[in-house]
Amino acid sequence: MGALDFLSDYITISTPRKKRKAMQTVEIKVKMDCDGCERRVKNAVSNMKGAKSVDVNRKQSRVTVTGYVEPNKVLKKVKSTGKRAEFWPYVPYNLVAYPYVAQAYDKKAPAGYVKNAVQAHPIPNATDEKLTTLFSDENPNACSIM
Repeated sequence: MGALDFLSDYITISTPRKKRKAMQTVEIKVKMDCDGCERRVKNAVSNMKGAKSVDVNRKQSRVTVTGYVEPNKVLKKVKSTGKRAEFWPYVPYNLVAYPYVAQAYDKKAPAGYVKNAVQAHPIPNATDEKLTTLFSDENPNACSIM
């Protein structure tokens, strides 16, 4: 046995390791009407390999999956339950500069959320934006300018 142990230290067979997926959170919008729909979606997603936690919010029609999963596979798994699903299209209201732009405002959005639209975000270095905030009541330095 001593000779085999000695030789095994010099001869090693290494298997290539697979790259592990990054931990991420995937949010999906799914229309759920009843407890059965909610249970079916939750069971389908929680049985996925790499899913650590699944949170289903029927009121917001939202499914949040956290774990070592790929977003497209989660979406495909939710769609396999027979429900219409898409990636979560909304962002919190307070993170958007112009929440009432036509493309951002959505009546179907949950309370406190607007659609994630390009027009809702300010253009960097916009001069008209700088001028309007220069004399705004919310600017603490406005009085010193006037």
